[in-house]
Amino acid sequence: MADTPIVLVVDDDPLNRELLDDLLEEEHYEVLLAEDGEDGWKVMQERRGAIDVVLLDRMMPRLDGLSLLKRVKEDPELKKIPVVFQTAKTSQEEIQEGLRAGAYYYITKPFDQNTLLAVVQTAIAERRDFRQLQTEAKRFSSIMKLMKSGAFEFRTLDEGLDLAAFLASLCPDPDQVAMGLSELLINAVEHGNLGITYEEKSALNLQGAWIQEVERRLDLPEHCEKSVSVTYAMDDEGDLHFFIEDEGHGFDWEKYLEFDPKRAFDTHGRGIAMSRAMSFKNLIYTEPGNKVLAIVDGKHANPDSDDDAQ
Repeated sequence: MADTPIVLVVDDDPLNRELLDDLLEEEHYEVLLAEDGEDGWKVMQERRGAIDVVLLDRMMPRLDGLSLLKRVKEDPELKKIPVVFQTAKTSQEEIQEGLRAGAYYYITKPFDQNTLLAVVQTAIAERRDFRQLQTEAKRFSSIMKLMKSGAFEFRTLDEGLDLAAFLASLCPDPDQVAMGLSELLINAVEHGNLGITYEEKSALNLQGAWIQEVERRLDLPEHCEKSVSVTYAMDDEGDLHFFIEDEGHGFDWEKYLEFDPKRAFDTHGRGIAMSRAMSFKNLIYTEPGNKVLAIVDGKHANPDSDDDAQ
């Protein structure tokens, strides 16, 4: 099936490849197998644009996982594919090295099957959301660049994703900004208005029940009237300002602004740091954390961006 998610497993251990192949095929993924980094790079070249997520062993002959990851992140077309490291190395320094190189998440060896499947599912969902946002942003882009200011309200995740694509089309680099805005708008719904905690989302991801819980809470009497407000304006220098406010109690945003090795093995939790690093010129939260200003450079597209249609 054309819509079947594709997972590339790069691992020099035949037993581990077989185990992952069986586990992922049971979940109806198409699985591609590679014996080492060089073999994995060859597969990625052959299936350009088709792979949804890579499960990458760190320690391998010929080309190790970290070297392959760096090579992937230097390729304009492949760099947005989420890469999940499998490793027995769990020191803070080694985890930080992988995060800086662009690892999406870490899975420890021997891995927990539920955790692995939750991470893969999250990575694929975000990859496909990003592709959809790219398509929508391009559809809106020509006319919306004439818009100088605006105010919006939304309640649901789908509405937030649509609005993220719409607003990103105002920017010089819609692809990069769409990812960041969608992360902020989703956070405003799930963590802000609905009060889903970090720990609760971790448990929901492991159960595959996050979307269902979001929809359940949206229908509760205490949440059904809540909305997220978004205002957009362009300043005198041409920078674009997106101010987002939810009706929640806020959160301790400071610890999420940077990549934290302590959360590397969680099934989520890197969105704000990724958005800050890749999408925005500046990201400013206001106490108690239910208001955030995202500023986009209106004069220059992100130098690391590209026009690929992944």
